[in-house]
Amino acid sequence: MTRSITSKLALFAVAAGFAMPAAAEMKFENGSGGSVLLYGQFDPGYLSFDDGVTTTSELVDNTNSNSRVGLWVRQQYGENLFTFNFETALGFRPSAGLSQNFTPKGVNWQRTNIRKVDFALKTPRYGTFSAGQGSMATDGAAEVDLSGTSLVTYVSIPDTSAAFQFRTSAGALSGKSIGGAFGDFDGGRLGRVRYDTPSFNGFTVSAAYGDNILATNVTFKTSDIALRYAGDAGDFKLKGAVGYKHVELAAGVTFNDTIGSFSVLHASGFNATIAAGNRSTNGDYGYGKLGYRANWFDIGETALSVDYYRANDRVSAGSTSTSYGFGAVQKFDKYRVEAYLGYRTYQLTETAASYQDASSVLFGARLKF
Repeated sequence: MTRSITSKLALFAVAAGFAMPAAAEMKFENGSGGSVLLYGQFDPGYLSFDDGVTTTSELVDNTNSNSRVGLWVRQQYGENLFTFNFETALGFRPSAGLSQNFTPKGVNWQRTNIRKVDFALKTPRYGTFSAGQGSMATDGAAEVDLSGTSLVTYVSIPDTSAAFQFRTSAGALSGKSIGGAFGDFDGGRLGRVRYDTPSFNGFTVSAAYGDNILATNVTFKTSDIALRYAGDAGDFKLKGAVGYKHVELAAGVTFNDTIGSFSVLHASGFNATIAAGNRSTNGDYGYGKLGYRANWFDIGETALSVDYYRANDRVSAGSTSTSYGFGAVQKFDKYRVEAYLGYRTYQLTETAASYQDASSVLFGARLKF
């Protein structure tokens, strides 16, 4: 039954996108500088994971950019702007939750699917003050990417297939997962208070303090700070971020993350992205991507990229995790649809054990409304 439900949802999303032109945005204005905007997206995909012994394939919701709905409320007060943003994932089967021995339900909404319940006051002089469930200061600091292919390939390797396990050289499931071997230490979303400075010559500083308020029986508090830059230099578009966070777990356990990413896009369409991160208790990683964006077809932009990821000491002292990826995204502007195809390899080595290489293929289409 759940497979049938997911199949119908996936087919509906793709068919609806290609069957009719993009509708006007669902925005309602009150005539006094205020508005309400409804928005959302469907992102059904098909994931196939080869662990070297078996292949697991299933219809999924693409965790790289999951299906969601949201609401923006904006009201102008003189030069200041008050905003409220509610957003929730729809709870469809996540690509990151599928594994060799577990298939999540086709639809299983939980309160942890709530992404944002965020109140903010934006002032041109004093910056932005935010409170509620929403992005920490370091959310996205590891994931700056101008390639146009982050929908299917980017630094957060586990989004595609986090729960799958490597197999040992003898063919047994090892208990060592993709999510445990890879990762980008990005800040994520919590119940928090946050402050963002005004932009100074393209630079913005953000700071936040947050607590996990959605998951039960999971306690951790985070404080973080991030510096961001966005600007142009001749024919180059530049964007980057660096961040630092301190995390307090239960029983006094703590760790610190340092992350950063930088991306450059040339007017010709060529682009490059780098990212790196270090966790005080759990290794480090480096990431690089080369891409090209072109308008070969009237229907919309085509984006292609190749990337490489390497992490040290993520699984154990001396372990190495490596991954190569290829991504392609084709836009259909008239329908607000982006079709994508991604291929990725996964390798894990430890000093005391060896594992079989794995790979995944993910393809699908995202429809925005």
